[in-house]
Amino acid sequence: MSTLKQNKVDKIDRLAQLSASKDATAGANLWVEAMRQMRRSPMAIAGAIIVGIFVVLAVLAPWIAPHDPTAQLWRGDVFPNQNIFVGPRAENLLGLDHAGRDLLSRMLVGARQSLLVGVVATLLGLVFGALLGGTAGACAGLGGRWGKRVDNFLMRIVDIMLSVPALLLAVSVAAILGPSLTTVMIAVGVAQIPIFARLLRGSMLAQSQSDYVTASVSLGVKRPKIVFSHVLPNSMGPILVQATLTLATAIIEAAALSYLGLGSADISYPEWGGMLADAQRFIGPAPFMAIFPAIAIIITALGFTLLGESMRESLDPKLRK
Repeated sequence: MSTLKQNKVDKIDRLAQLSASKDATAGANLWVEAMRQMRRSPMAIAGAIIVGIFVVLAVLAPWIAPHDPTAQLWRGDVFPNQNIFVGPRAENLLGLDHAGRDLLSRMLVGARQSLLVGVVATLLGLVFGALLGGTAGACAGLGGRWGKRVDNFLMRIVDIMLSVPALLLAVSVAAILGPSLTTVMIAVGVAQIPIFARLLRGSMLAQSQSDYVTASVSLGVKRPKIVFSHVLPNSMGPILVQATLTLATAIIEAAALSYLGLGSADISYPEWGGMLADAQRFIGPAPFMAIFPAIAIIITALGFTLLGESMRESLDPKLRK
């Protein structure tokens, strides 16, 4: 009897491994097909070009910036006061700001700051949101009285966070922690946690109704193994797409916090939102000081949005053409 039981268990394990292998192959083929469709999509190509240029400029900013972004380039005998603004010219392609600093250099270094804030804030939201949503989805998938209670408790926390607008939540966190670049990253990341949590939980609940889960249960595979070996990995696709879209939101919210004075305490160091805040006092005599950082924020957010939307359409069977 023990030999027959062991043979049955081995057979179930082999069938479960075969099912997992088929799921992994199907998932890999889905991503390959999605990448193939994105290479043919004008929207994806445009988004990738914008994002690629932004990343290259941000990474190489310290080496390609023509001047020190914090240095004053005018002399007292040439510009005796700060009421004279120097617009775009051969020596300074984007002109000088109210303190005589090169705008092009500040724009390039500011791109580096915006990229850092966007990536770190998105990673914070992704990691903690995935932990929260993954735990809730796993408890809901495992079933049982305690599993449902844990799921309900975690989702009520997420509902409370979602009831507060993301920017208002970020402002509240930044106001509590005090103005700094780290504060901006934490504040924007906290505002993104409930989005990732709800998305991962919903994706896991949808995957738990799939045929391969029903087949695994009928074969005797334990529910924890099904949840963590099959359901959770197959639910990560929407999370990765959302991370791309969240990068655009994170850059805009970081700029908004800096504009409100909740960014870096060192106002001399460039950041696009801080540059907009400085430019509002001189919007009449020197509108170019606000136009350039505003255009940079809009184009960068547009690039990440185009790339994320095209990725979502390529991965979603309902939206494929």
